[in-house]
Order: sequence, then structure tokens, then C-alpha cells
Amino acid sequence: MATTGFWPIKGSLRDVIKYADNPDKTTNPKYLDDDLAAVLKYAENDDKTDMKMFVSGINCLAVRAYEQMMITKRHFGKAGGNVAYHGYQSFKSGEITPKEAHDIGIETARRMWGKNYEIVVTTHLNTDNIHNHIVINSVSFKTGLKFENHISDHIRLREISDAVCKEYGKSVIEGAKFYNAEKNAYWVHKHGGKTRRDILREDVDDAINNSANYMEFVALMKNKGYIFSRSEMTDHPSVKAPTWERAIRFDKLGDEYKKDRILERIFQTGNRAHFNQFSEPYKKTRAKYRQTPLQELEYQLRRVKHMDTLEALFYLFMELLKPSTPKPNYTPPLSPEIRQEIRKIEQYQKQFRLLHDENINTVPELEAFIGKLSMQISELEEERSKTDNKRRRAKTDEETKAYYAEIRGISAQIKPIRDRLKIAKATLETVPKVQQLLDVERNMESKIRIKDKKKEEKLR
Repeated sequence: MATTGFWPIKGSLRDVIKYADNPDKTTNPKYLDDDLAAVLKYAENDDKTDMKMFVSGINCLAVRAYEQMMITKRHFGKAGGNVAYHGYQSFKSGEITPKEAHDIGIETARRMWGKNYEIVVTTHLNTDNIHNHIVINSVSFKTGLKFENHISDHIRLREISDAVCKEYGKSVIEGAKFYNAEKNAYWVHKHGGKTRRDILREDVDDAINNSANYMEFVALMKNKGYIFSRSEMTDHPSVKAPTWERAIRFDKLGDEYKKDRILERIFQTGNRAHFNQFSEPYKKTRAKYRQTPLQELEYQLRRVKHMDTLEALFYLFMELLKPSTPKPNYTPPLSPEIRQEIRKIEQYQKQFRLLHDENINTVPELEAFIGKLSMQISELEEERSKTDNKRRRAKTDEETKAYYAEIRGISAQIKPIRDRLKIAKATLETVPKVQQLLDVERNMESKIRIKDKKKEEKLR
């Protein structure tokens, strides 16, 4: 069984050349993420390919792939835009040997792109699931045309991969539906995260298990922050969270989420939910939809007068993202969008730590800090450039070695500053998003409090 996908790598000829000439190229995330040389370097990483036993080139020599791909680009004058495509082919754990995986990868790539493009296929052995990485030049060495990357190409790659796997006696996913977001979901799951569809499935399951009838199910979904984009009584109900651009139909989540099946599942559990409504577990389940953790956290912060800082903003957000934190009557955030962000908690922790360590309280202070780091990097890069010029004029091997050592020392100074600059820039970009998500959660909690007050007034 193999899953497949590929995506474009963007960059330019200037960036690629700058990458090749950059003494600090192993630490610059721009080049590591974006250009052809970096993706080839990643794909051929010795630690992942067992000392390059499983690295092969198609229509090019693997050891000269970068140079040959660049020659093709220069020949046709197409060095910009998408410089390559980076694909993956991941196999079921325990089903395949490295040699078989590599052979399947080569044959899959040959049938898919081999007539027109230069390709490098590598097999990585560093995870439980053996997988191939495939790097394809975006420019055809035959026609000079660029690969256009249609959705039909992704479907065709899946079909070719399945056909080759069957020829090698390996299993395939029968009847799997391909959708454009599948490659994104693959990487989210690979890093232990959850997609919007995953969160929605969990919420639908939870609402079904705690409903006695369909109208209760609808009410619980609304309490969870979802908006029915059409009437909830339609045969194909769909919902969206406040910040989602598009709604998701329940029946697109799988056969268990078609409306008739949802009704069957409610009927199967509904009697239990109805007869147990006075039990302690049922009361706790219901209570969680009425709790307001964000408002309670904000109340505590107001008491210590730290409400208006960036540090407080990120503190609130991280507290909502920590379901494993032991605290009495803990309630997960109501907003589906915030619950989806749980997979990024390490990133938010780094940003919070930076704000705390540097005593940064406002956006202008954060911008000034970014400028300060950028200036430090520029000064060190200038110093390194001068040292490199001296190295080129060195008259002895000893002098050359000494200058190289000095250059490496300067690069070592640059790396931690670049790391902090990267976190600082990410924090600046994240601030509006965090504010928006907290506003969504706050509005949801306010609506619940209003409902609770109305219920209390009726009971009086």
C-alpha cells in the first residue's frame, strides 16, 4: 500500500546561485526550503538513505543532477518560477524492503515523468514507514516546456503507483477517493497533527454520542461553534467554523457521516443519552458546553494587571491549547479553529518564550527587535565577506585554513541570531491570527453565557 503526492518548489536562478555561493547555506531557511539545490540535498541525505545506497537518477546522473537540471533551465531560459517538483511515495510499515521500495519508486517516476524530465529518486529509511522522495525538474529537457501540475496529474500518479505496487505483489488502497487536500493531510498526520476534517469528525462523533435525537445533535454542533451553511434539515447538511472560507459536507467525511447513517447512529445511542440524562457522566458532558475557559483566564490576568501585552496574548492562547495540563474542571476550547492549532503548540511556545525573555510587550517593540537582529546579521555577514576576500588572497595553505576557521566562527555566530529572527518574524505574523482566534472563542463563550442567563431567568 503506497500513498503519493507532490508539490511545487519555488525559487529563482539568482536564489539558486546565491545558495551555492553562500558559506552559511546550511542555516539559511530561505534556501533550504525553496530552491532546487536544497531539495536535492534533502532528498539525498546520507543519514536517511543508508549512505546513498538508494539514490538514483533518471535522464541524469544522480551525483550531477543539480548541474544537469540547471543546464536544462539555462538552455531554455526558464530558471525562475517553480524550479522543481518534490514528490513522495510512502509504503505501509513492514510490507516492503528498501530495495523493493526503491525499485517501485524508480518505475513509478519513469512512467510518470521519465519521457520528458530529469528526475532523482531516493529511498529514506529513517522512519517506521519506508518512503521515496522524488525530485523532478520543472523544465522538460526535450521540449523546454514547464510541467503544468494539473489535478489530473496527481490522480495519474496515484494510478501509476498502484499499478506498479500490484506488479510487485504489494497491497493498494482499493476505492480510495483522491482529493486535492490529501497531500496536506498526509504531512499534518505525519507530524501528529489534525486537519479540519479530523476535528469535525471528532465533534460529530461526540455530538452523536450525546444526543437523543437529530435536533439535539444540531444544537450540540452549534454549541461547538459550527454554523450550518444551509438548513440543517437538508439531505446533505454542511457546516463551517467562523473563520473557515468554505463549508464541509458531513457526507464528505466518510460513509459513517452521511445523514441517514448519522440518524441511525443517533437512534442507536439516543435512548442511552435520554435515560442517562440525570447521571453524573451525562451532566459533566453537558456542562462542558457551558463553561467559558477563556473568560476565566482573562479574569485571572486582569487581577495581576498583565492583560494588554503580547506575552499575555500568547499565554492565553497556549493555555487553551494545553488539554493535557492537569487543572480542575478543564474544558477544551469551544472553537474548532483553536483545537486545530494544538498541533502547533511547540511553535507558539517558542514565540511566547521569545517575548518573555526579551521583555517584548507591544508590536512596535517586536518590530524594533526584528530590526536589531537584522542589523546584527548584516554586520556579521559583512565581516564574513571581508574575511572571505582575505582568504582568496591568502598566499599559504596555513593562512587559507585560518581564514576558513574564522569564517566558520562567524557563521556560528550568525546561526542563533537567524534562529531568533525567524521566530520573531513568525511571531509578528502570528499576532493577528491569535487575536482573531481568541475573538472567535470569546464570542462563542459570550453567546453561551447569554443562553445560560436566559435559562436561569426562566427557572426563577
